[in-house]
Amino acid sequence: MNNIALGIEYLGANYSGWQRQRHVNSVQAELESVLSKIGDEEILVNCAGRTDTGVHATGQVVNFNCNNPRPDKAWILGANTQLPDDIAVRWVKSVDDKFHARFSATARRYRYIIANTKAKPAIMNSGLTWVRHKLDLDAMNSACQYFPGEQNFAAFQAASCQSPTSMRNIHHLKVEKRADYLIIDIKANAFLHHMVRNIAGTLISIGKGIKTPQWAQELLIAKDRNLAAATASPKGLYLVDVEYPDSFKIPRLPIGPLFL
Repeated sequence: MNNIALGIEYLGANYSGWQRQRHVNSVQAELESVLSKIGDEEILVNCAGRTDTGVHATGQVVNFNCNNPRPDKAWILGANTQLPDDIAVRWVKSVDDKFHARFSATARRYRYIIANTKAKPAIMNSGLTWVRHKLDLDAMNSACQYFPGEQNFAAFQAASCQSPTSMRNIHHLKVEKRADYLIIDIKANAFLHHMVRNIAGTLISIGKGIKTPQWAQELLIAKDRNLAAATASPKGLYLVDVEYPDSFKIPRLPIGPLFL
């Protein structure tokens, strides 16, 4: 049996999240259906990050077992011919049997893209969050300083989150400006449900001047989700990279999304 890893990108606007569910369409269901045809057997995939409804990915990683050998081009060209236009396979690699897309990962990185313009954008509208109010980049970055390190992120954890602990280790958090876009870039060992969108909502409130940068520190200390900002829209969120131990030799591509 072969253990195969794939790099996947997708626009999540038309899907009820990554995870396979009854009665609704998902990225996982679309991918498994096509891979099963190519492998001529039922294929179930493991993923690095189970993105929510409307969330996108340029650096999703999956792995699966297949008994029937296929050339690499079958998993890339064959899959991309049959997949919907908003899902694509970027790379393929045969991996060690010990590799697991989720449990072998050491870090995950997301980017949250904000169009900070007076008028609503039409191009890539489903892949951007629009904020009309001019955002203060310096204030947002001042707030970012309180997040890195291992600490309790209960204030940014969704009520539906099933994680047994709200402790996480953020490696970096920063906000960059490119033309009319602001990019919130965050990397951590793992994330709680809605954690990135809740942090984004808080940074946007600070950027609008509704709250001071020190509010972020107050929220972390209080550990109360009810005190933090509303959850930001999923439209601007991308899973852009997943890191693994070098021994697995997982391909690394430029950080997306590619239109920025």
